[in-house]
Amino acid sequence: MAIPWDSIRSLLIFFGPILLPKAISYYRSVKASSQARHAPIVPVPPKVRVALALLAFLIISYILKTLPPFAPENLFLATQSRLQIPVDVLFNRVAVGRPDNVLTKQDEALRGRFVNLESRLLYLQFGPEVLANCPFCTSEEPKTFFYYALPQLLWPHIANLFAIAFVTSPTFTGRAGSQWRPKATMAAMTIAALDIYFVNSYNYQANARALRLSEVDLFYWTARVARLVTLAAFDAALGWLLYLSATNRAFVEPPSPVERIEATSRALLTVKSKLSALGIVKNTALRDEDLRSRSHAYWSHEVRLMGEVMEEREVVEGVNDALTNRIDVATITRDAEGYAQNVLHSLRGETAEDDSI
Repeated sequence: MAIPWDSIRSLLIFFGPILLPKAISYYRSVKASSQARHAPIVPVPPKVRVALALLAFLIISYILKTLPPFAPENLFLATQSRLQIPVDVLFNRVAVGRPDNVLTKQDEALRGRFVNLESRLLYLQFGPEVLANCPFCTSEEPKTFFYYALPQLLWPHIANLFAIAFVTSPTFTGRAGSQWRPKATMAAMTIAALDIYFVNSYNYQANARALRLSEVDLFYWTARVARLVTLAAFDAALGWLLYLSATNRAFVEPPSPVERIEATSRALLTVKSKLSALGIVKNTALRDEDLRSRSHAYWSHEVRLMGEVMEEREVVEGVNDALTNRIDVATITRDAEGYAQNVLHSLRGETAEDDSI
């Protein structure tokens, strides 16, 4: 069903002043929030690359299917025939283009269907496969063709929904993909609903007044191209959003409080394990006679070496200059004393708790 340009212009005039400022403010808020978080730009993660490759494969597949070699044949366009042409003349022209001038099974099925103008009009709405293969459809009940064509209409959208579920899976693309899952799913379902609505509400009887082939609305082939181009554009937009969010270029979402707590807990556990390992190593070194003698020898050598360095004239002058002109010894002493008091206070508290137990 073609939408008049006047209707589109009226909708743009009505909704444009409302939607355009909102779109601009949304873009500015997203850009400002991304800049405020100061998230560093990172390379595309490996799993996101796989998701982007899948979307690119789907986009290329959709675009290739729109090309004439991959489109279903239109008998009227292939033979340059009018809708009102006699059925025998039409299929004689069709046979000329077939191998050995022999009609295919689909051609024979269509020949049996093209007994009236109504079937030819439905052919332009639903395409050759539906008209040739539907076992229960009749031109007296046009809705039966729609019911038979419904799975064929839904199949590209269902396949695209599976792809969306994969590329926005939290376990596969993480937060960068999962944040787009609800929006992408709703958008894909809206596209599918609009597609079914336009096919179902198309006025196929309008082609009955077309006397020349140029006046015929080839709805099935036009809708097929529009469907594939829409899915390709949708997947391209989703891939672009996924790329921006995965590389922290835009749409950066801060981690939730639960995730921050879990990250902090993991960091503390890592530090605790390292301190425990350090304590084990130190305890082993102190208990083993050979390791203890090596440790004492190292520190004796270190003390003697540093003592010799500190006795050099240049070092003494540098230390005196730093203590006199550049370092506030009183502040450092006060900070060190406060730190020591805090450490001893916590130790005294733990000792008091142990004594009370």
